[in-house]
Amino acid sequence: MRELPKNYFEIFDLPLGYTVDARLLADRYRALARIAETPPGEPGARCETNAPDHLIARIEDAYRTLLDPLSRAEYLFGLYSAGQPGEQTPETLQVRNGALRMEQMELSERLVEATHRSDPATAVAEVLTQLTEQSAALDKDLQSLFANPSPQNLSSAREIARQLQLLDTCRRDAEAWLDELGIRDE
Repeated sequence: MRELPKNYFEIFDLPLGYTVDARLLADRYRALARIAETPPGEPGARCETNAPDHLIARIEDAYRTLLDPLSRAEYLFGLYSAGQPGEQTPETLQVRNGALRMEQMELSERLVEATHRSDPATAVAEVLTQLTEQSAALDKDLQSLFANPSPQNLSSAREIARQLQLLDTCRRDAEAWLDELGIRDE
């Protein structure tokens, strides 16, 4: 195991795209990990010495990136935009970031309101359910957009990825609040 392909999808022999079979990814990750850890001279060893640490680290980084939908989307944006000029100006980023901050504040306010109800755990659970439903709908949209990665679709996908990041932040805040009170079921 001297070198790995440059593309994370190629490392695991997966098709390039947003939709990834998590079970297949995990199986291939385990197989690569076994090969990387196989002592020299044993059946299955790929070289005379164990895989260098930088190759093992790259396999682990690739696995974590492809396993997480937001990280995978960001990675795909990087692959698809390689060598292409950026489509966003500082002015458009400022407007978008301002809108996202407003949306995040509104979600935080909803969470605070939920914590002040007579049954805060149930209210926060309702917020978490809404966040999960919104995230699932946005994830479907992201799948469709990445299925045809035209510049226009990628621009729309970036917006959806930002919205998913926002929802994920709010979800973590809500879960942390439930953990703090010791009322979250795992």
